[in-house]
Amino acid sequence: MNDVLGECLSPHVAAMRRDCGRLQWHLRCSGRRRVRVVAWTCPCLATVYELCASGGRAFIRRTVQAEPVPMICETAWGPPREAWEIWASLLTGRVR
Repeated sequence: MNDVLGECLSPHVAAMRRDCGRLQWHLRCSGRRRVRVVAWTCPCLATVYELCASGGRAFIRRTVQAEPVPMICETAWGPPREAWEIWASLLTGRVR
C-alpha cells in the first residue's frame, strides 16, 4: 500500500471525525493469556492498534510507543463480531 507516509504495508488510523466516539481503555489485562493478533496498524506511527482474539473473545490493544516503556491499554473483551465492528470504526476515524 503506497500512502502519504511511504511504503507502509499495514493500514493507518484515519483522522478523528468531528463526531468521533470515545472508547474506554483499560490498563493491559491480557498479560498472562495467550492472544492472537489478527489485524494491526502500521508501526511507523507512535500509536499502534491491534485487534486481538483469545478463547472466543476479542478486543483492541493500543500501544503508545514511549520511552523508556511503552504504554499498553486494551478495550473490554467481547464477541469477535463486536470487536471487528469497533476495529472498522477505529480505522475510519469514527472512534478513538
